[in-house]
Amino acid sequence: MKIRTRLTLLFTLITATILLAFAFVIYFSAVENREKEFYIALKKEAVTKANLFFDAKVDAKTLQDIYRSNRKILNEVEVAIYDKNFNLFYHDAVDIDRVKETPEMIEEIFKNGKMQFYQDDWQVIGMLFDYEGNEYAITATALDEYGYNKLESLYRTIFLVFIISIIIIYIAGRFFSKKAFQPITAMTEKARSISATNLDLRLSSNDSKDELSELANTFNEMLDRLETSFESQKHFVSNISHEMRTPLAAIITELELSINKERNLEEYKTAIQNALSDSRKLARLSNSLLDMAKASYDPSEISFKPIRIDELLLDARQQVIQANPTYQIDINFENNFDNEEEITINGNEYLLKTAFVNLFENGCKFSENKQSTVSISFEKDSIKLKFSDKGIGIPQEDLENIFTPFYRGNNKDFSEGNGIGLPLSKKIIELHQGSISVSSVVSKGTDFIVFLKTV
Repeated sequence: MKIRTRLTLLFTLITATILLAFAFVIYFSAVENREKEFYIALKKEAVTKANLFFDAKVDAKTLQDIYRSNRKILNEVEVAIYDKNFNLFYHDAVDIDRVKETPEMIEEIFKNGKMQFYQDDWQVIGMLFDYEGNEYAITATALDEYGYNKLESLYRTIFLVFIISIIIIYIAGRFFSKKAFQPITAMTEKARSISATNLDLRLSSNDSKDELSELANTFNEMLDRLETSFESQKHFVSNISHEMRTPLAAIITELELSINKERNLEEYKTAIQNALSDSRKLARLSNSLLDMAKASYDPSEISFKPIRIDELLLDARQQVIQANPTYQIDINFENNFDNEEEITINGNEYLLKTAFVNLFENGCKFSENKQSTVSISFEKDSIKLKFSDKGIGIPQEDLENIFTPFYRGNNKDFSEGNGIGLPLSKKIIELHQGSISVSSVVSKGTDFIVFLKTV
């Protein structure tokens, strides 16, 4: 069942319940009021007839004739008068006698002063009447045909109005729910037309800042992220293809030349050395891509543990120097730390060491003296690492793109690379809820500043 139908039915049900409760209150109030009013009318009729009988001295036969005549055209009140000893003084119609009084009934009237009850649909009232110091018990009964007819008419009216109201409410609910869900229907149709080939499409939104507008804006933000991700993915795949094609083509060429023509030992060694060099480039590229994939994992899937930054930097320094013995790396402390917690962070050892190795190598390979320095300082709840070199620097127009995967700036001819190291380092540091920034002056050097939270 669609939400629109469900809401319409729910709205109709709630409204019907309220109307039904309202109708019950009206009807039963009318029933109660009719009963009270008719008991009052019976009392008045009983008193009137008693006054006619006792005070006006109207003959009993005359009163009985009047009662019988009126009874033919309307529901006349039947009155009977008894004394304390159950002696009948007057009765409108003894032969009919609707009440059928008993001594016990008369005794109860004298005892309690009044009595009222139903006899089938007829209402009966008993009361005391005082005349010249003597008390008499009067009973009066009648059928409130007019009142019952009014109640029946009210019941039919309420039932009819209730049914018509439910139909109108349901139709109105369908209409207004359709109006209310029109923006959602439009969003659904627009969203259905969006695919990987037209991610530039967006849902229409107004400035009302209501829930639907927020939904549209949230969906559009998601599309923005998806479009950026798709573009990045296409760019990433294109760059990987280019980076892998070049060394593969060189390896294939070297091997084909070696097979097609007899060569001396030195030439074979040179060909093998060139193929080996290109293979190592592919291996470094593959390792960098694997590290990039690891750094892109959900943080909940990566193991974190307390790590001392100084030990991690020493391990990264040793790894870089083992691979490049000509590189020089210095580690300096700008201020002292009071306890081990100040130099300990919660992180993944492998990924952080990969980031530091990349920053060390980046500083050394772009410096003529092949030297990189990291300065460690301690701030409140964080560690500041400043990776510095006295190298060729980064042109201003390249600074904003150096963290883009596979981007190679104007200094790409100075040293080989694949443009993954710095983006990988940035992703790893952000994965550890840290930050990295860069400042550089051409021909003077570059500084990378990293902030990491301590435990």
